Amino acid sequence: MNRAFNRKKDKSWMHTPEALAKHYIPYNAKFLGNTEVEAPKGTEVVKDAVRKLKFQRHIKKSEGQKIPKVELQISIYGVKILDPKTKDVQHNCQLHRISFCADDKTDKRIFTFICKDSESNKHLCYVFDSEKCAEEITLTIGQAFDLAYKKFLESGGKDVETRKQIGGLQKRVRRWGAALMVSIQELETENAELKKQLQELEEQLMIAHVPPAGSVSVKLQSTDVFDMVPFSTVTPLVPSRASNGCPPPPPTSLPPDMSKDLFGAEPFDPFTCGAADFPPDIQSKLDEMQEGFKMGLTMEGTVFSLDPLDGRC
Repeated sequence: MNRAFNRKKDKSWMHTPEALAKHYIPYNAKFLGNTEVEAPKGTEVVKDAVRKLKFQRHIKKSEGQKIPKVELQISIYGVKILDPKTKDVQHNCQLHRISFCADDKTDKRIFTFICKDSESNKHLCYVFDSEKCAEEITLTIGQAFDLAYKKFLESGGKDVETRKQIGGLQKRVRRWGAALMVSIQELETENAELKKQLQELEEQLMIAHVPPAGSVSVKLQSTDVFDMVPFSTVTPLVPSRASNGCPPPPPTSLPPDMSKDLFGAEPFDPFTCGAADFPPDIQSKLDEMQEGFKMGLTMEGTVFSLDPLDGRC
């Protein structure tokens, strides 16, 4: 991962991992807004965005509009931007989508980050006025990104393998279900046809074997249409003894083909199941997270106030 935590080499993280993993770190700030940028990283990219948003705020301020206040909630799951009173989520920026984060070294209040929008896939630059804690917020986002990346590496492999097994099992179940339905329908059709043929043969035999009037009928053991003694589940078949008085040998049977199941398909074994393709939604999400973490988060301290227009908002 290409992490540019150069400014942090001589510093330690500010928060415990549990605070960011199980809870979140809140900050209050003023939200200058967001604007689309052409690149996911770069100091000049965020400088242009800050100039643009500050200019828009100067115009709105002259019209009597105030800069809206927001609450930032930073955790390993992302950076949420909420209304401080209603707690309504205005923006939810996932960490693997944040590629650049910077704070103003001359104006301790201004900080910004670039995040790829989840719907439009455009890169948006968010700019805040944070009451002289811009660097702390930047470092908190960096720590959250670092922890989220480690969590992805530690549990991502297991989750991916689990999803592979689930995806493969779901495909097999769907395949088996379709094959089973077809087999059942074919068997039912064949069974109905055999019953019909059997009934026709029995009717023909009954007509052919009607005894003439006055004849004596001898009751023999009943047989089926194939002149065989029908099988009865009430009286079990008992093997007769051989002519030499020894019991008959046990019946021989061919060993079943263990490599095939009832329908001729290879049986499913979860321990030898090969890698399966992900369902499209899971695959796209994993690819997106992998791409985001691979790009890394670049953190920089820079100077945004370069001209009189970029003074206090």
